[in-house]
Amino acid sequence: MKTLSFSFVSISSASPRSIPAGSANCMRRAARLTRRAALSLVAGASFALAAVAPCPPFVSAARAAETAPAGTDTRSEVVVRGEYLARAGDCVACHTAPRGKTFGGGLAMETPFGTLYTPNISPDNEYGIGKWTADDFFKMMRTGKSPDGKLIYPAMPIAQYTKVTREDSDAIFAYLKSMPPVHQPNRKHELRFPFNQRELLIGWRSLYFREGEFQPNPSRSVEWNRGAYLVEGLGHCTMCHTKINLLGGSSKSEQFAGGLIPVQNWYAPSLTSDKDGGLGDWSIKDIVDLLQAGISDRGAVYGPMAEVTYHSLQYMTDDDAKAMAVYLKTLPDNDPGRKTGPSATVKPAVFETGQRIYTDKCAMCHGEHGEGKLQHYPPLARNQSIEMDSAVNPIRIVLNGGFPPGTRRNPEPYGMPPFAQELNDADAAAVVTYIRTAWGNHGLPVTAKQVNELRKAPLR
Repeated sequence: MKTLSFSFVSISSASPRSIPAGSANCMRRAARLTRRAALSLVAGASFALAAVAPCPPFVSAARAAETAPAGTDTRSEVVVRGEYLARAGDCVACHTAPRGKTFGGGLAMETPFGTLYTPNISPDNEYGIGKWTADDFFKMMRTGKSPDGKLIYPAMPIAQYTKVTREDSDAIFAYLKSMPPVHQPNRKHELRFPFNQRELLIGWRSLYFREGEFQPNPSRSVEWNRGAYLVEGLGHCTMCHTKINLLGGSSKSEQFAGGLIPVQNWYAPSLTSDKDGGLGDWSIKDIVDLLQAGISDRGAVYGPMAEVTYHSLQYMTDDDAKAMAVYLKTLPDNDPGRKTGPSATVKPAVFETGQRIYTDKCAMCHGEHGEGKLQHYPPLARNQSIEMDSAVNPIRIVLNGGFPPGTRRNPEPYGMPPFAQELNDADAAAVVTYIRTAWGNHGLPVTAKQVNELRKAPLR
């Protein structure tokens, strides 16, 4: 299952089919990069979709069937609905290893504490969940414990999954039980001492885990509550959009305030502060477009969020995507207003070098003045993703390039070629500094050292 992390990164250039004439060099550089995010100890698992009790279900079997395989679907209603929930939760992304069998587990998840291997959740009787009951599965979701009582490492978002309704749990379980069993043993975790001592999780749980189902806010609309359920519970958006501390947990006071995702080295932007990537001046349509299509008038998804959109969010119903957007728009802005004032001072030689590189390699798509060409070439001028305090995302995209995900609403995404092989650390720093400080942008300059450190970041 997969972490949900909004990478509101808005640098996206041309795919091989869309690069302007005369740019053969760019065509040779363009390459799709396959990325499977390596999740932190507390940044993994899925989000599933279902009704917010006591309201009637938002997702009917008929609507869930829209995502079912082509042809006549003879499966039961609960299995069809469970597939929708599991696909929306992106269960397959974490519980299927590269070139492995579906839900057979074995995906290595690098964390600051060592390597976790995701378990087999196929209905195999020996290695999977074949002998589990619906009660076992629900108790695991609610309590964060396996049927034998073992505490589950919070790579699965147990602090969020405890909010899942019984109806959701039963549907997901029915779908998993309908899948072919995978007779593959689970791999032992490779965690460093003392993190390999499960009993220490008791302390972690006392700080960061509160058992209990999501409770709707009666003063809010059904749609808002639906969005809150998806975002706060099953969506576990805080897993990436909240800073992770040294214990692998996050402070409630910093929820949605953004933070660096450990090991992956992507920055999940704040969803609360307009000064650091918030959604205050985003429209509902822009947010829905980003979730479902992977692109919008405000930018494109990339990094971990691109995979979530590809495997998961593109299949969400319009109602569910809109409900999430409605809720996200109501998150309190703890630092209101866009950044203002003069742009940061940059050494003239650095600015000139960055401008030259930008004109040579970037302006053809993003415009001479960073105005972009919507929707495939996002604007860079006055773009919150570019102006954020953290420069991690723009540095990584300049170095590694990449594509937004291919989705049903955007099946042929325009991509950006990597420049790591063409630009040395100083030149890459110069062009990122330029786009962060030109055209009235309020980002800070970056250094060659910052670029060099991110060259070592994992690509998958």
